Amino acid sequence: MAVPVRITFNGVDSSEAMEARIREKAERLARFAGSILDCHVTVEAPHRHHHQGKLYRVLVEIDVPRGRIVAGENGSQDHAHEDPYVALRDAFAAATRQLEDHVRKLDGAVKHHEPVLAHGRVARFIAGEDYGFIETEAGEEVYFHRNAVAKHGFDRLKVGDAVHVAVTEGEKGPQASAVHPVGA
Repeated sequence: MAVPVRITFNGVDSSEAMEARIREKAERLARFAGSILDCHVTVEAPHRHHHQGKLYRVLVEIDVPRGRIVAGENGSQDHAHEDPYVALRDAFAAATRQLEDHVRKLDGAVKHHEPVLAHGRVARFIAGEDYGFIETEAGEEVYFHRNAVAKHGFDRLKVGDAVHVAVTEGEKGPQASAVHPVGA
């Protein structure tokens, strides 16, 4: 199915070659989500700087069932974006990643890890840092950061204090998403 594409040029002369590239990239999006309702691409050169050439910005807005994907909205300070085709490539790459995530979410492929509630004690703090470790009743060591401690209570915690902790799986192992001192 052909992806409906609208193209807008702001502060940039329109180009048949650029339009063809945009349509080609928009058609490739259909491989990731076959039900694209609309794709609006805006190419603009909003800034002129004395020390560099024009930095092109490409904004890709994709309407899909139960969502909207927007990529390139912040623009870039990347000097490679002095070439509009590089800006176009980067915006579509970002849009593709967001579209893939959206489709995975709709398909239920994104795993949501519910936190495990546990009881434990503060095992240790790392000197001069904003984090420490809790040992759960099961003997598991759980990383926690200052921001996970309820009511800004990090500075009041001491080694050995009893806590309730919501444990999730972090990049490097179990970590606390919430820490509540017992009796607080």
